[in-house]
Amino acid sequence: MPVSRALRRLLRVLSIEEDQRRMALEFATGGLRQLERARAATVDQAQSGRQLVVSSVRSGELPDRLAGLEETLAARRRALVLAPRIADAEFDVDARRQEFLAKRVEARQAETLIQEAEARESIVAARRAQQSLDDWYLNRFNSAKTSADPSTPSENLSDDLPDPASQS
Repeated sequence: MPVSRALRRLLRVLSIEEDQRRMALEFATGGLRQLERARAATVDQAQSGRQLVVSSVRSGELPDRLAGLEETLAARRRALVLAPRIADAEFDVDARRQEFLAKRVEARQAETLIQEAEARESIVAARRAQQSLDDWYLNRFNSAKTSADPSTPSENLSDDLPDPASQS
């Protein structure tokens, strides 16, 4: 039984869907990385603000101290905004990863079915080829045997012929 075109078509569709899921996962992962870089920049901004406050305490510059405090507060606000967005992005990445893995499993199952069907076809073809060789060899052996013993076929032929007297 040859592998059906429908099964091969299913494998192509599943492969395309797997690629789409992989690209969606990569896109979501890229968005998560961007948010994580923004969070790292926020941490750097807060650290820079604290350093500005410390340096302004030593120098006595009030505007630098206020700027440092404002930069630290802005970093905190930004971190508060980023935290839920990062959590959502992580959830989205996990969901897309699960979808991708599920689609990959489906594609591999279809691939396995096709491979098994092809293996069965190969076994059947090998059996047919062996049977053909066996039949050829047997026919060759029988033809060699009958050509070596010409009296046997003629006796068999006379036994098989109808009696002309019995036909009337």
